[in-house]
This record gives sequence, structure tokens and C-alpha cells, in this order.
Amino acid sequence: MNILFRLLLAFNATSLLVIIFVVQKGYSLGYFFPILCPYLDGVANYISYLVYLLVPVLLTWLSVILCPYLGKDEFKSGSIVSIEHANNSFLPSYLGYFFVALSIGGWEALFFVYGVLFVFTFLSQALYFNPLFLLFRFEFYNIVTKDGAAVFLISRNRYKLPSDVAIDKAYRINDYTFIEKD
Repeated sequence: MNILFRLLLAFNATSLLVIIFVVQKGYSLGYFFPILCPYLDGVANYISYLVYLLVPVLLTWLSVILCPYLGKDEFKSGSIVSIEHANNSFLPSYLGYFFVALSIGGWEALFFVYGVLFVFTFLSQALYFNPLFLLFRFEFYNIVTKDGAAVFLISRNRYKLPSDVAIDKAYRINDYTFIEKD
């Protein structure tokens, strides 16, 4: 289950590249499903862009739902020595995706670039930062435990101090990434 979950997270984290590409190229749903063209005349682009965005949003929601099937860990009170809010530290990476997507010329280049990005995201095993988690009120934190382990925590809770962190159930995505679900 863990590998499937990580594949889903890697797809969710990188799918915005594909969405930006198809929007920038003006590919509406009619491009992919010509049979729908008569029904989408006049509003095709708006509906298409909404559908394109809904796919990774719904898959991100699915990944939140599937969290309880991952391994469980805990962070006891006093076990965290430092915590740093990490929401903004990943913005440059996602701006990079946007600029890359805007500069891709065609489908072959998109498949190649997306494939490389997906593989690196999946194999990095470090972080699964997905900006779509922000829509579900999640926050991102870099924390360091008393034992010196540096981990990435995705949580709906608002933590300011290391002493605030006491988590009975944190689901392990990998050795460095955990998600806390209410």
C-alpha cells in the first residue's frame, strides 16, 4: 500500500506541470474528446480547465482518505527540539514547474520532462510537498526530533513551538515524511 500511496502522491505533486501545459496550449476537453465538442461550444475552455484542476484535487483528497492505511508512528510531547513552518519554502520549486511547463513545445517533450520529474519526485524519498494539500487546510513543517532525525510533517494543526507537537497518530509516508490527519 505504501508504494501505491507514494505513487499517488508523486503524481499529485507533479500533475500541475501537465495542467499548465494543456492550458497554455489551449487544449480543451474537446481536443481529447471530440465527441463532446457540440455540447461544450462557448464554454469549453472554462469547463475544461475546471475539470483539469479537479482531477489532481480529487486525487489529493483520495490520498488524504487513504492515510489510515499507512504505517503509524507517534511524536510524544517533548520529543521535538525544533519546528519550522515550511509552506513557503517550496514555492520556488512550483514556480519552476510553471516556467518549465510554459516552455515545453510539444507532447514528446512533455512526456519526457514529466517522466523525469515524476521519477525524481518518487525516488527522492524525501518530501512529498503537494501545494494542493493547502486546499485541504494542511500545513507543512520541518521538524527535528530529540534523536536528531529531521522529518517533514504534513498536518492540519498549527504548530508554533516544539513543545506544541504531541501527535498520537502520524502516518508514515516514508522514513522522512509523515502526515497527521485529524
